[in-house]
Amino acid sequence: MIKYPFLEKGATIGVTAPSSGVQVELHDMFKLACSRMEKKGFKVICGDTVWTQNKAKSSSAKKRADEFNEMMQNDKVDIIIPPWGGELLIEILEYIDFENMGEKWILGYSDTSALLLAITLKTGIATAHGTNIVDLRGDYSDDTTAMWQSVLSTNTGESIIQYSSAKYQKEWQHNTPSPCVFHLTEPTYWKTTSNNSVKVQGRLLGGCIDVIRHLIGTPFGDLQGFQKQFFNDEPALWYFENCGLTTTDLRRSLVQMKLAGWFEKCSGIMFGRSSANHPVGNYSVEDVYKELSFELQIPIIYDIDCGHVPPQITFINGAYAEVKVEDGKGTILQHFK
Repeated sequence: MIKYPFLEKGATIGVTAPSSGVQVELHDMFKLACSRMEKKGFKVICGDTVWTQNKAKSSSAKKRADEFNEMMQNDKVDIIIPPWGGELLIEILEYIDFENMGEKWILGYSDTSALLLAITLKTGIATAHGTNIVDLRGDYSDDTTAMWQSVLSTNTGESIIQYSSAKYQKEWQHNTPSPCVFHLTEPTYWKTTSNNSVKVQGRLLGGCIDVIRHLIGTPFGDLQGFQKQFFNDEPALWYFENCGLTTTDLRRSLVQMKLAGWFEKCSGIMFGRSSANHPVGNYSVEDVYKELSFELQIPIIYDIDCGHVPPQITFINGAYAEVKVEDGKGTILQHFK
């Protein structure tokens, strides 16, 4: 059975940087995020890796893994939220102590999603794909982002529903900060390859496709073993987001996943909005989605609230989800069972 952590009121947040740390010129911005969390009643403990960044990483792979392991085993830390993602989290996986992990939430996205998926596949502990801590530095959060707390405070055996956002952020405007961090200006519209309404259900798994594709063929990507142990023949329902891949690189990655058996027991696939997805020739991302839907004979939903074009829904790796899309609006009901 999937093991679901629980976020208590007044919990202590451990902030460690398993991928990128915070460069000196952004320390004040990061400190603001920590103080906001403290005002909301949380305690915050920051590891050493948070404050350093050199050669595309916060520190050596061993130091990053050691600090993460220590926080996972520290009874005084209730949840781990990295400052943000990065580039080279995959270096730490061989040093992670999967055998001695406390059952606590890890929340994040981007490069962090490689760690989230690896932990769920290796241990059966649910992990949370959603906001990072830097994006919680505003006076308030938009309705979609703010749901992270309610989702992570859902009891085992209970369910929680989330809705597609009203609007999304087209581009980052760091030079014009707003009270809720994001500048939500564009109407959100969830789409399907069939152009029809869709209902689909299955066990959620996913993350940033740029990085989780590299788990294939490693001890951290044994999907079939995980499904056999934890899914009771239930299908996977994948969610992906594309940070920086062209349409052909995205296609290659999805074909690799298919050939590796990742889509063998799969009820549907969801893709987040992306500012990447650059066409190669006249090969568009819609072409990629339609081809995949035809090959796998499953529904594909896209432009959902997930990833680097915020805001984003909090997806729980391992939770059983029912997803509905109709007239551009979406709902995700997650069951912690």
